[in-house]
Amino acid sequence: MKISIQKLGAIKQAEFTLGDLTIICGGNNTGKTYATYALFGFLSFWRDAFSIRVPDSDIQHLLNEGSIELDIQDYINNAQTILEEGCKAFTEQLPHVFASSDKHFSESRFCIDLNATDIQPIQTFERTMGAAKSQLFSISKKADSPLVTISLMVDKEKVKIPQEVINRIIGDALKDIVFGRLFPHPVIASAERTGAAIFRKELNFARNRLLEEMSSMEKEINPFELLSRVYTDYALPVKSNVDFTRRLEELAKKDSFITKNHPEILDDFTDIIGGDYLVTKNDELYYVPKGKRIRLTMDESSSAVRSLLDIGFYIRHVAAPGDLLMIDEPELNLHPENQRRVARLFVRLVNIGIKVFITTHSDYIIKELNTLIMLNQGGKRLKVLAEREHYRDSEMLNPDKVRVYIAEEVLIKMDGAKKKTKCQTLTQADIDSKFGIEARSFDKTIEDMNRIQEEIVWGGDE
Repeated sequence: MKISIQKLGAIKQAEFTLGDLTIICGGNNTGKTYATYALFGFLSFWRDAFSIRVPDSDIQHLLNEGSIELDIQDYINNAQTILEEGCKAFTEQLPHVFASSDKHFSESRFCIDLNATDIQPIQTFERTMGAAKSQLFSISKKADSPLVTISLMVDKEKVKIPQEVINRIIGDALKDIVFGRLFPHPVIASAERTGAAIFRKELNFARNRLLEEMSSMEKEINPFELLSRVYTDYALPVKSNVDFTRRLEELAKKDSFITKNHPEILDDFTDIIGGDYLVTKNDELYYVPKGKRIRLTMDESSSAVRSLLDIGFYIRHVAAPGDLLMIDEPELNLHPENQRRVARLFVRLVNIGIKVFITTHSDYIIKELNTLIMLNQGGKRLKVLAEREHYRDSEMLNPDKVRVYIAEEVLIKMDGAKKKTKCQTLTQADIDSKFGIEARSFDKTIEDMNRIQEEIVWGGDE
């Protein structure tokens, strides 16, 4: 699967693919966040807003006959066309994703091209849909059959759902069957996450105040439309961050598969922040330092504690296999040692089935990932070294799982032009099992600093 973007922020044209671990490096204002937000926006739009269109004749057949069988292969064969429709519809939503003016995206494009092996449909599927505490119809697919069976569970005369809604429900099921393995559930920690942690109470107050005003209105209104206006000045990933932070009390009631199956990862995270997060029954959020009998509010806690709040709650309460965890600048407010430890945490998440996507300015994170790639070669000498430096087998990183892109200005051909033009793009970095990632985004800066310092120390006086 190849993702292509054109004329989006600083990026004029770029292509990239997702690995189990995807990294975008580069200087400030080079388009890293634009690429990240666009991908998150598309995945959210695809899951929540886009639906495969089912022919009206099929819906009518279902309502007349009580059941219908759809051949999933027809939709698999048409997958690229369906995806193009979704990308086109999403491109029109870019101003809303970035909370910006339409004119900034008038020439933007977001496209996804599939390879023949990308579509791997779900083999078995079961879903029932109902209303007013009664089941209306079921959707199922057996492992040994290409047919999706939709059956009414009540007399057709009792089906009061509009045909358009039925079309949407069936279309969403077909989308999940055909594309469910291709597009992961995205969770994002934006660079604004530290502010959301501090002001979560104020955000809740604003929302609750709005709900009170809604309840006092005499005329009928669409509550979802009104609520969607609360954070209209923020980009979609920031809104998602705000909503995640608001729901901490609700989220804290659940345990993720990491909590159930990999509690040692939670222990390591506790060591990174030096304590634990606590949400009380009154929805008060605290940080509890390890070994101390005190509770600190978020504005009393360190910026590192606030920066890692979303990640901590995600891995403890939300994480599911196959998710895509996206983090804009994970190094925010972290000491270099904790940047290294966070890099190792990401690899452990990758190795248990969570995809990770980061943008970073951190040479420490890249170098630590390089260490994990190089140690992955194995052999007696490297095994002894890994044990001496307290690296675990669960932290070894297969380079085939990694994709790294440098946001930079290079010569490329634009829109089929014969001549190359210098413009901002994403260039794939080389990854070698012996030497790691070629992160030239940082190399020149480090080399310049070393050169200057060497001349200061060894240059001598004239």
